[in-house]
Amino acid sequence: MARIPFALVAVAAAALAAFAPAVAAQAPAPAPTSDGTSVDQSVAYLLLIVALVLTYLIHPLDAFSSYKLF
Repeated sequence: MARIPFALVAVAAAALAAFAPAVAAQAPAPAPTSDGTSVDQSVAYLLLIVALVLTYLIHPLDAFSSYKLF
């Protein structure tokens, strides 16, 4: 009985592992439609970034002002 090379067994196992999930594949899901929430979330993120940038631009001006609060 001839011995099967380990590389051949490894390639066969990798091929089986790669193509086995395709047997139970389903039809692709339909593309989601936009209901406006993604647009609202994008605007909210944009406003958050603008607020953070303004905060970090204005903060150094306050840190070195001549006003003494305490």
